Amino acid sequence: MDLRESARIAADTIADRLASPHAVRGLGHRQGWWPQSLAHGAVGVALLHIERARIGYGSWRRAHEWLACAAAEPAAGGMDSHLYYGAPALAFALHAAAGRPGRYARALNTLDRIVTSAIRDRLALSHARMDRGGMPALAEFDAIRGLSGLGALLLHRDVHTDVLRGILEYLVRLAEPVKHEGELLPGWWTHLAPSGRTSPDYPEGHANNGIAHGIGGPLAVLALAACRGVTVDGQLDAISGILAWFDRWQQDSPAGLWWPYWITREQLRSGMPGHGPSRPSWCYGTAGLARTQQLAALALHDTARQRRAETALLHAMSDPAQLSATVDVSLCHGFAGLVHTTQLAAVDAVTPGLAECLPQLLAPLTGASPAALAASLIGSPGGGDTGFLEGAAGVALALHSFHTGTPSASGWDTCLLIN
Repeated sequence: MDLRESARIAADTIADRLASPHAVRGLGHRQGWWPQSLAHGAVGVALLHIERARIGYGSWRRAHEWLACAAAEPAAGGMDSHLYYGAPALAFALHAAAGRPGRYARALNTLDRIVTSAIRDRLALSHARMDRGGMPALAEFDAIRGLSGLGALLLHRDVHTDVLRGILEYLVRLAEPVKHEGELLPGWWTHLAPSGRTSPDYPEGHANNGIAHGIGGPLAVLALAACRGVTVDGQLDAISGILAWFDRWQQDSPAGLWWPYWITREQLRSGMPGHGPSRPSWCYGTAGLARTQQLAALALHDTARQRRAETALLHAMSDPAQLSATVDVSLCHGFAGLVHTTQLAAVDAVTPGLAECLPQLLAPLTGASPAALAASLIGSPGGGDTGFLEGAAGVALALHSFHTGTPSASGWDTCLLIN
């Protein structure tokens, strides 16, 4: 069977298993069940049905039913909300569903007010933290919980440019080096462990490189905004400065270029990162970081850097040792994320060969029967994950997008900061 047809059947099968919230609620969920969660709840499943409905592959009734489930309770706002939870997540999904002017306009206006207020409060707190010389928490700036993710929402919405510029100005400031106890550190150095909590294993904190929780997220937002013509003073310099950090920690191996997930203070002093390369995932690995650097190169019109990033991705996506470290099929750290990231990078690439990696990356998704794949993802009571980041909805979206071979109709993948 043709590979694209196999992807379509698999996506259809998963979408049918996720047809209704009432059918899914009875299943167990590894990550819990929060309707307003884009990562693990109804918002993420709604995105799957929205994308399919936008191009005539699915039912708008299904999309509306999942959106209604997500919005059944008042939208969570304030400091606890972020791109992947609460009012921002609902705004992301409703905008994806809007399609034509006027649809969901009242709800979006209400959510926009909640989100804008939360962003301004977070920006004020972040600048105050910088003014007093404190270190940031990962959740202040990252893609999942922080201001980078909220910047992705504003790019998706294409509204409130003044608030987006405020986020860009914050990210420019975040990229500036700071001095701490006589030592020069990157501005995103945190006193926390990669878990986002204090840990005796990270007594002096770390600099996180990932796209999900590290500086890869801010770099992506700065680059994507620049590519769309939204810039603030110092933005291109900030992009260059973050790229210089990645250049400093770039490692060359027989498997190609790779970057460590994070840098500890001991590694900063010695100039020696840990061993690698590690799993080449969207969230932390070469896939996400190479795509982010490709976008940054496009923003800077730097073809040499673009080729280097694309070559790193090409080597990672064709290296059996790295691919064998990928042990699930999710968007976040599995093969669905590798497929979609590589597909997007191939569209923009000046380096040949990326599209030719896709059949191998799709094998874990299409090798089993569609019913078996759906069952392994959604499971039975007591197991499975229906969600976007680590579950069935995200896998189905990647399969659907591979089948269509076209940019997403709803912009569903902009929350990953790779498009």
